Amino acid sequence: MLSLKFIRENTEKVKKAIEFKGLRIDLKKIVSLDKERRQLLAESEGLREEKNKTSTEIARRKKENKTTTPLIEEMKKVSKRIKQIDFALDEKEKELNKLLPLLPNPPHPSVPKDKNFLIRTFGKIPEFDFEVLSHEEIGKQLGILDFKAASKMTGHAFPLYKGLGARMERALINFMLDTHQKQGYQEISPPFIVNRHSMRNCGQLPWLEEDMYYLEKDDYFLIPTAEVPLTNIHKDEILS
Repeated sequence: MLSLKFIRENTEKVKKAIEFKGLRIDLKKIVSLDKERRQLLAESEGLREEKNKTSTEIARRKKENKTTTPLIEEMKKVSKRIKQIDFALDEKEKELNKLLPLLPNPPHPSVPKDKNFLIRTFGKIPEFDFEVLSHEEIGKQLGILDFKAASKMTGHAFPLYKGLGARMERALINFMLDTHQKQGYQEISPPFIVNRHSMRNCGQLPWLEEDMYYLEKDDYFLIPTAEVPLTNIHKDEILS
């Protein structure tokens, strides 16, 4: 999430990032809320300083048996204003906390503006003198994929691997894990369900919440990729 300091110092860059992503975010409102928040903070700090000085003055006057009533009355007004500011600050921060996670990171200068930019090609698309079947049709013919059975137990587009299909799936997983272990990576088996904070840390929330599998009772989400649990292994840590 972009810091308010970064947004203040790079407003134009953030604005271009929003346009680059094709998002509709009211950046002016965020900047305005931040300005109002800082003004309230400054006023609050000034009033608290005044309150501390006056409290010292009241204590001094009491020792000298001098009247303190006007100062006490004034402090009641100051205390009331501080409470009003604290409430307003809380509201501003709540609003900012809803808007800030929506802001995208500015893209690196090397990122092309054309989203379909072709970097390079490799090889040639082969030509066949027969009808090319999809992997789904080949899987059905070989008896290794069963979408009809999967749709009965789950829903459309979910696969059920059978026989050699199930063995192939397991073999591919093991091949990938073995290959990367030899390259020095550590194998991790994380929970496939994470909390809201973990999703937010990886930028999945709030944009993608409607597209996620959500466990409302416990406020948990099913992970979309391994990125989410792996990133959160080091949540709230500073790595050298």
